[in-house]
Amino acid sequence: MREQGRTRRLMGLGARTGGALLKTRLGGQADWRALGEALFEGLSELKGPAMKLAQIMSQWDDLLPPDLAEELARLQRQAEPMPWPRIREALVLQYGDIDHYFSEIEERPFASASMGQVHRATTHEGETIVLKVQYPGLADVLESDLVQVRRIMRLGRWFKVPQARLDALFEELAESLRGELDYDAEAAALARYRERYQGDPRLVIPEPLPALSGQHVLAMRYVQGTPLRELADADDATRQVVAQTLADWITQELFTYGELHADPHAGNFAADADGRLVIYDLGAVIAVPEARIKAMMQLLDATLKHDAMGMDEALMQMGGRQGQGAPLALYRESAECIAPLFAPGEQDFSDVRVHRRLRELTPKVWAAMDRLQPPADTLLLSRALNGHYWNLVRLGARLDMHERTRPLLEWAH
Repeated sequence: MREQGRTRRLMGLGARTGGALLKTRLGGQADWRALGEALFEGLSELKGPAMKLAQIMSQWDDLLPPDLAEELARLQRQAEPMPWPRIREALVLQYGDIDHYFSEIEERPFASASMGQVHRATTHEGETIVLKVQYPGLADVLESDLVQVRRIMRLGRWFKVPQARLDALFEELAESLRGELDYDAEAAALARYRERYQGDPRLVIPEPLPALSGQHVLAMRYVQGTPLRELADADDATRQVVAQTLADWITQELFTYGELHADPHAGNFAADADGRLVIYDLGAVIAVPEARIKAMMQLLDATLKHDAMGMDEALMQMGGRQGQGAPLALYRESAECIAPLFAPGEQDFSDVRVHRRLRELTPKVWAAMDRLQPPADTLLLSRALNGHYWNLVRLGARLDMHERTRPLLEWAH
């Protein structure tokens, strides 16, 4: 009965979302604020894949209506935690006698998200650790939820996205969600990243504790830090150091190791008292083939040269453009929006003019969706890069992207 009620609520939210999209498509004015509030209330309680999908959508700040984007962003910041009795169920399932392992577990979560939440705990030896607890029963309802997510994603057909493309996007999303429930894989990623970056004094990655971890709980040593989303009030020097580290790390991940942290919401990162970047969550790490990186850099190169035909050729090679008639005017406008960030010298990522111009392009992008289609195998990569970009925006980063990208563009050719 509980699963049937969950399905009905997800279907209701999907229908409400579809109604708002249809109203807009027919020339009406949807109440995006009301829809966002309904999605926040419903998905915050339900958790799971649909909430994760909404969190992904919230990172597309430059494409969503502002009122909807603002409400969905609350799912990153203020998601309602699972009540402690339910979390205790998962801990008992993992440990049996909790008191045998811990002298105290804080009932109020340290952080909460779509697939689990984090609680501080104290061992009998007096060490403070954190427990990432998978929501009880989530693995059981995952496939049922994914069925409803697939139905919601079919709304993309109203924007001329072919069904085959929607199916491919869904499969990549589903694979990533299933992967986030694999705590053994995340523990292995933590260990791998700790070894990889042990010589970089600017990065801190929590140590996994295998003896206290299992299928439903991932235990890590506690690393204190100020979450990235709270660094807006920090002094400029601190923010610039963290931003530089974040940009350097993303570049090294992609171009040296062929991987990328694919869950870039601000709660997964922090700065410690020494200004080091703390990377808390490695539940979503994706492999990025060299050929894909080179193709994306070739697209960037054509964009920075304002070469509309070159942009179209790069998109065709990536599988991101179909149909007849290249939207050359849209390419040129996009290049005019993006190129200033890569001009010589330091550029300010918090310059709202860039975001405003990108948002103004949104209707034209949707209008060209019969020709422009996101490559199915880059859904997570595009989302991750977009999320990391917005983290740099939140930090007010000032970076010389021209100097950073020049050798990478040369490498791509």
